[in-house]
Amino acid sequence: MSYIRTPEALAEAIAALSREPLVAADTEAASFHRYRDRIFLIQLSSPSRTEIIDPLAVADLSPVGQLLADAKVEKIFHDADYDLRILDRDYGFRARRLFDTRIAAQLAGEPAVGLAALLEKYAGVKLAKEHQKADWSRRPLPPAMLAYAAADTAHLPALREQLRARLIALGRLIWAEEEFTRLEDLRWTGGGGGAPDGAGGGGAGGPDAFLRVKGAKALTPRQLAALRELYLWREALAAEQDRATFRIIGNDALLAVAKALPGAPPELSGIAALPASLAARYGPALLDGVRRAVALPETELPRVERVPRQARDPALEARVERLKAARNRAAADLGLDPGVLCGRSTLEAVARAQPPPNDRAGLSRIGELRRWQIEAFGDALLAALG
Repeated sequence: MSYIRTPEALAEAIAALSREPLVAADTEAASFHRYRDRIFLIQLSSPSRTEIIDPLAVADLSPVGQLLADAKVEKIFHDADYDLRILDRDYGFRARRLFDTRIAAQLAGEPAVGLAALLEKYAGVKLAKEHQKADWSRRPLPPAMLAYAAADTAHLPALREQLRARLIALGRLIWAEEEFTRLEDLRWTGGGGGAPDGAGGGGAGGPDAFLRVKGAKALTPRQLAALRELYLWREALAAEQDRATFRIIGNDALLAVAKALPGAPPELSGIAALPASLAARYGPALLDGVRRAVALPETELPRVERVPRQARDPALEARVERLKAARNRAAADLGLDPGVLCGRSTLEAVARAQPPPNDRAGLSRIGELRRWQIEAFGDALLAALG
């Protein structure tokens, strides 16, 4: 394993990896710890070498982008979705010719598709767990964390070989390759992050982001105004300290303060969901936020807009249920999780298609359906549509 912190070392490593037929890749971010999420480590492994690249030390990572875009080298990820999105977000990198071991495992009918479970089953490797929520933004990184990061990619080439052989034996490699090709179009669209309750990472997410706090929509307009003030205060403090928002104060505590509308310090101590340590540390700021909300005129209070429910369409629901039953039978026959074979949103797209498809060509015009899905159980879908 090499820990790369200079442009010269990066150039040498990428030159060597570019001569390999395949390279495994992974990234480490820190949304569980930092307000401004970004990539803090990039791991690359061929069957013979592993490179760990420090983006805080090497400013120009364009050689990594060139490797990812090189169609002569297959890139192996495990659960590539988020890695590809944040590589696009932070660097504008695009990856071509991909193999995702999580997708491969799903289509092979594996019951457990986490990396640790697959490596233990296929390679007899037991991954350590103690650094799963580590702060990858810290420097220097201790040797144990570097070893943990290296293990995420070092075993992927061998895992890829075994899963690929399994897919070939099942006649499903072409299914997986269709999914891998679609990964090339992934782009960062905002959102995401590793912190609980959607509370981590940076950015307030728009003026109505406070409404996404669980329980917010049950509040009165005055309580909602308090939650908005408290939420915006927390965002500003988290941005100033570059700490994940839940590490400042959690959503449950914010919601409880907003509900109680305390007017003085003794009232804060009566809020069960607000730890005494946080009441002591942030009491003045919490009370200031509540006071601002209480002072607002009625006309300036936020209100939850209730979206009217769509009218039920019994005929559509019946079609979806027939399609679901057909999907479930096909999944059982193939030894696949039903959601892996075809998700509900895709079944609904088939049910809504107008005119209703009456052959495979008609199914192929439904953008949500993959070619491999039509091959795997298209006739069953057509029969269910009647």
